Amino acid sequence: MTTEEKIFNAARIIFQKKGFAGARMQEIADQAGINKAMLHYCFKNKELLFQAVFMNAFSQLAPQINEIFNSKASVFDKIRKFTNSYISFVILNPYLPQFVIQEMNNNPEFVMSFLRNENRPNPTVLIAQIEKEIADSIINPINPKQLLINIIAMTVFPFAAQMMVKGMLQISDTEFTAMMEERKTSIAEQIINSIKR
Repeated sequence: MTTEEKIFNAARIIFQKKGFAGARMQEIADQAGINKAMLHYCFKNKELLFQAVFMNAFSQLAPQINEIFNSKASVFDKIRKFTNSYISFVILNPYLPQFVIQEMNNNPEFVMSFLRNENRPNPTVLIAQIEKEIADSIINPINPKQLLINIIAMTVFPFAAQMMVKGMLQISDTEFTAMMEERKTSIAEQIINSIKR
């Protein structure tokens, strides 16, 4: 394992436990089994490290999402595959939605640079397919972009507001994860039932 891989693995563990604000570079160095000077040599500060971890994680997710968007599957199957893939990914990287929201407010240039990246999730093919399935009377008339927002909102929100959800529902971390596993299928079926003819 390279030093960078050790740092990424350690950073994921610490960011997941402590969040971005609570994580300390010394803790990450200790977790990686390197000294703090080496960590700072590779990444000058915590924000740069988090951004690198974020981009590394999304470089794994984006191809999965684009494969779903661009596949020959029906819109309904794509919805099922998207909710399953996204929730599976975020269960393994639960700090990412909160970080994205934080960065949108504190560092919008970083978020925009990610959204301009040619490897970002690109729903163009899916949007055209939704329009065709509406024309073919498979799906009820709906603005395809509104449909995508609904799918994203229903999958992202519980993770972005995880502390609020756990507190309001009085559930443990284990119960939360179980609920998110259940949402892999329940979200897809709710959305499909609301749009199918």
